[in-house]
Amino acid sequence: MSTEDHAEIQPHTHYAGRTFKDVGQEGDQIVSSEFYECTFLHCSFVETLFRACRFNDCTFLHCDLSLVRVPGCLFSSTRFEDCKVVGVDWTQADWAGARIGDPIGFWKCGISHSTFIGLSLKRLKVVDCTALNVDFREADLSRVDFGTTDLSESLFSDTNLTEADLSRARNYSIAPGRNVLTQARFSLPEAMALLYGLDILLVEDETNLEEDMLID
Repeated sequence: MSTEDHAEIQPHTHYAGRTFKDVGQEGDQIVSSEFYECTFLHCSFVETLFRACRFNDCTFLHCDLSLVRVPGCLFSSTRFEDCKVVGVDWTQADWAGARIGDPIGFWKCGISHSTFIGLSLKRLKVVDCTALNVDFREADLSRVDFGTTDLSESLFSDTNLTEADLSRARNYSIAPGRNVLTQARFSLPEAMALLYGLDILLVEDETNLEEDMLID
């Protein structure tokens, strides 16, 4: 059973099985702390610097992590739910040391204006999120789940979306010729957006139009 803690998180500290509730450390610096099976509930880490921290099997619920910085941080099986995680440069984190599996996942979060450029995040979960203007270029997002996520103005170029599930995603703009879409799943009418990046002309079926006119 986790221990609820309202105290500030300290640098160079090992935490296991703790629940941090209503902690506010906006703009603070937390260096070389380790968190194992910890829960963060209603915490605010706006513009907080986490440097060389480790998060293993942790959960963030109803937290504000806008503009958080994570240089050298390691995330293994970390879940963000109903959180604000906007403007985060995830390329600064240490993904090479992450456990095989799901390093991070987002459910019902705002992750707009963040960057995942060039990262290998296979099986990434971005479910029921708002992901406006997120940079996914050159990333390996094989088997990613974008279920019911709004991807307006997000960037996809040289992105590996093999077996990705975009069947319920919306407002995406993905050029088939510049991304890997092998066995990726899409659904209509949103999948019509895939045609916009092709050098083709769409014309209406004149035969059907003439038949419709005769019927009228």
